Amino acid sequence: MSVTVISKRVFNIQNNDKLIDLLGKLRKHAKKQKGFISRATFTNINDSVDNIVISEWKTENHWKKWMERKEVKKLQGRIDTIIGEKTIFDVYKSENF
Repeated sequence: MSVTVISKRVFNIQNNDKLIDLLGKLRKHAKKQKGFISRATFTNINDSVDNIVISEWKTENHWKKWMERKEVKKLQGRIDTIIGEKTIFDVYKSENF
C-alpha cells in the first residue's frame, strides 16, 4: 500500500540560494530511490514561509529506507541547520472507506 509523506518546513525562499540548492539535491536523490512515486512542493498563499513537500512512496518501508540513507541524513541535517528548526514529517496511508 502506498504512503503519502508531508514534509513541513518554515523558511523564506527569497534570497536563500544555498537552501534551494540543498532541496534540489534532496529531490534529485529521491527520484532515484527505489519505491519513489512522485513529489510536489507547495508554498502557503497566506504565509510564504510555510512550505510543504508532498511525496508518494510505494510502501512505508521504501520511505523509511530513503530516510535512513547516509546522504539523505546529511542533506536533511544541513537543511534543518539553515532553517533553524527540524523538518516535520507526517506519513499517511490511504483508507478504503
